[in-house]
Amino acid sequence: QKFVMALTGIFLMLFLIVHLLGNLQLLNDDGGASFNFYAHFMTHNPLIKTVSYLLYASILLHAYQGLLLWRKNRASRGNVRYAVNHVRSTEVASRNMAWLGIVILVFIILHMYQFWFQMHWGPVPFVEYPDGTEPVKDLYTLVAAAYSNLAYVIFYVVSMVVVAYHLWHGFWSSFQTLGLNHPKYMPLVRGIGVAYAIGIPLLFAIIPVWMYIGAK
Repeated sequence: QKFVMALTGIFLMLFLIVHLLGNLQLLNDDGGASFNFYAHFMTHNPLIKTVSYLLYASILLHAYQGLLLWRKNRASRGNVRYAVNHVRSTEVASRNMAWLGIVILVFIILHMYQFWFQMHWGPVPFVEYPDGTEPVKDLYTLVAAAYSNLAYVIFYVVSMVVVAYHLWHGFWSSFQTLGLNHPKYMPLVRGIGVAYAIGIPLLFAIIPVWMYIGAK
């Protein structure tokens, strides 16, 4: 179970990088053209569409295995509680991975309904740009409308804080589970993990905040 968790976790962490690179197109000052072309490419490329099914399966499998491990660990621990109350951030994340994961799963479901579901089945209009390419769905306007809502922006930023805590523990523990925990390289892995856990969610959080401020 831990092995499956590690593999799916690493795959999802790689996906976050790709997803972030696409979302950063929202910050281009071109009226949403870059983001709309990116979204069109991602939804019409056969290879990417195939990988997307692997992504959905990985999310579900990662969540399912995480809950199984949480129940197993909780049952084996019984009513024993930790004696030390003041713990490091990594230990807080480690002990609450299941709860952090549940919050993230709720965020993913809402996020996919807000954008992925609307993109495929919602009333999203098409837009045509002067470069002569075919009309594409105007997903930029859909995203901009969502990020003009302060409540949603706050929810998004808080969710990214939760993601950061989840990644803080998940990054290095995935390598450890796979046996890639050589004493010589583990400090480097931990350092990269900290940078990743902070940097990726931070950049994701900046996007809705920046768009909300820009819309005012």
